[in-house]
Amino acid sequence: MDASIVAVPGTAVTLDTVPPAGLLVADAEELIDKQYADRPQLRPIFDAVLRTLPALPGPVTVQARGTLVSLVSPRRTFAVLKPTSKSRGDLGLRLGTTQPEGRLEPAKNLGQATVRMPLTTPDEVDDEVRNWLTRAYDENTVPPADEPKRPPARPKPVLGTLHVVIEGTELPGLTCHPEPDGPVHRKIHVALSTRANGIAEGQPWLSVPLKPGPAVEPFPGDAGEVRWEVTVTVRGSAGDGYDFTGPSVRGDRTDRNLGLVWGEVPGDGTLHMFRGAKLRLVDVPPAVITKAMRPGRRLVARVRLTDDRGNPVCARLRPSHLTWSAEPS
Repeated sequence: MDASIVAVPGTAVTLDTVPPAGLLVADAEELIDKQYADRPQLRPIFDAVLRTLPALPGPVTVQARGTLVSLVSPRRTFAVLKPTSKSRGDLGLRLGTTQPEGRLEPAKNLGQATVRMPLTTPDEVDDEVRNWLTRAYDENTVPPADEPKRPPARPKPVLGTLHVVIEGTELPGLTCHPEPDGPVHRKIHVALSTRANGIAEGQPWLSVPLKPGPAVEPFPGDAGEVRWEVTVTVRGSAGDGYDFTGPSVRGDRTDRNLGLVWGEVPGDGTLHMFRGAKLRLVDVPPAVITKAMRPGRRLVARVRLTDDRGNPVCARLRPSHLTWSAEPS
């Protein structure tokens, strides 16, 4: 027996954010409650892991089963959570070529997980756990090179280019504590996520451990305002809509977005990510895109970078924190 987190009974949800209490169907809620009935001290560990999911680079489905909970990417299960004993929960990770070392131990009785991270308190759900979750997600979202691939779809015609300007204000400062039972983050910066071929000559960038692409033009969290500029290729799509491609564009066709990454910057050329935010191009009205592609125009995104609790914004940004407009260059 298993069940998924849903927003409407019987309809599975892929999560942009972890749903609040009350969005579990009865079966799923009952299954999870039974798992932790005789070990309630481990339930905060489960909740702490779920709170990390919005920072992953794509949608996640959370499936409750009889003895464990599976975290599923659009392709397959990449992690599991199990209250293994009364003093320890296990986070199992599906990492095909990673050998057990450090906090990673051999996995037993954890479904398709190849390694596990034992967790005894919510405080142990730290940046290392988040990084390994991200790596497991990435490995189990993109098919391996030796897996047969479908013939690539014929690309839609290019309709034009879009000059996008992202202007951010109301930054949270250099220190934040987004999770009450999580770590305090210091020397925080925010940057634009891109691929390696998206770095312009002379553009500053930082590498992001366990992430496939760099973070370009990082700004400290106490900056008065921030600004990034990026060029996006606009292609035709079904109906009258648009599709978007380019080195800085992430997500599948239903979730094309520009991404911001939040992380600690220790000064060694790296940014240790703890949160990410999506500026979804697919949410921009087509009429605004049409105007912004005209000569002498640009698409401007204005972002309020602090959430209602004073922490860095994350996950899919809503109209309360993000506005789009077509403006003169």
